[in-house]
Amino acid sequence: MSRYFDHAATTPVRPTAVRVLTELLPQLANPSSLHGSGRRARLAVDSARAQLAAAAGADASEVIFTSGGTEADNLALKGLWWQRRDPKTSDGDPRRRRILLPGMEHHAVLDTAEWLEAQEGAELVFIPVDTEGIIDLDALEQLLADEPETIALATVMWANNEVGAIQPVAEVARLCAEAGVPLHTDAVQAFGNEPEGAPTVNFAESGAATMAISGHKLGAPVGIGALFVRRDVKLTPVLHGGGQERDIRSGTLDAPGICAFAAVAEEVAAQRNKEAQRLSGLRDQLLAAVVDLEGVTLGGPDPRISPEKRLVNNLHITVDGAEGDSLLFMLDMAGFDTATGSACTAGVPRPSHVLLAMGLPESAARGAQRFSLGWTTTEEDITALADALPGIIGQSRAAGMAGYSEVP
Repeated sequence: MSRYFDHAATTPVRPTAVRVLTELLPQLANPSSLHGSGRRARLAVDSARAQLAAAAGADASEVIFTSGGTEADNLALKGLWWQRRDPKTSDGDPRRRRILLPGMEHHAVLDTAEWLEAQEGAELVFIPVDTEGIIDLDALEQLLADEPETIALATVMWANNEVGAIQPVAEVARLCAEAGVPLHTDAVQAFGNEPEGAPTVNFAESGAATMAISGHKLGAPVGIGALFVRRDVKLTPVLHGGGQERDIRSGTLDAPGICAFAAVAEEVAAQRNKEAQRLSGLRDQLLAAVVDLEGVTLGGPDPRISPEKRLVNNLHITVDGAEGDSLLFMLDMAGFDTATGSACTAGVPRPSHVLLAMGLPESAARGAQRFSLGWTTTEEDITALADALPGIIGQSRAAGMAGYSEVP
């Protein structure tokens, strides 16, 4: 059986979620139905909504259930874009066509923004990031000061899914608010993985207009997530139908999934500090095993220097002279599940857009490997991987670099 180091992609379902689903799947009806079973399902959903809101620092009325983080990000960006530009609304202004974002956003955000650019005429303005993957606040302030009346929205992920860099979301939201620009933040990776000394994912304290989280990153089932929408923020719906979820997201609610999601979120929030200590200790143990190897470079903030800037469960390296896919396949053969963090188009290895945005040359970006820890990770897993990595890195270098085309 393999040792799992890809919790950033998805994490195994927790016993709490299994228990809730096992109990509720045979019982719950459609929460929109008016009969007794429907009313009981509605009560269960309302209780779960309050439970999730408390775990994420929000009011229950601000929780909009979705199918996951991707839908939540799409709803936030498209909903804000259309609402802010609609001349039929009291505050809509079609001059608002710019979207501010870092170039290292998750594809759920980046591809949505690029769709708005291609289909709706949006102008994407990229916020610079430093070599650790953290945005330049001075540059953001200057961008916001330049014709703020033409900015539709800004979006900055709470923490990066590849290099684990945590953004100063509250400060970003403050700058955006001063310019009258709503901020969306994708907190999918951050919730439950915040280090000691860094702000926890708290919607009210963040100042964001909207915030996305996803159940399967926490140990809830795949297919359930949430978009938090501040009560004074309006979104144009992407889905139309029965008018569920404040008329923002129509569709029959997955009552058992919602209840499992909320129970897991509450558990994760309650265990946050203890788990942060455990996971950061395991991550640092793994870091110590590879950081002094020749040609191995840590990606993202250094937790030995600034632990508050990096997710506790994330370790990212680049290996000179090695192909990320070679590392992944050799680790896989040795019984370790990891990720490169890069995309592959038509069989051609391509470097990560995140690393390129951070200023890495393409040759270095192609040697990336991400190890993400979670609730199932043990010290034995770390020891086994630490022992195996030096030899696997050497083998990957011997395999050489695959041919590739330059990214324009």
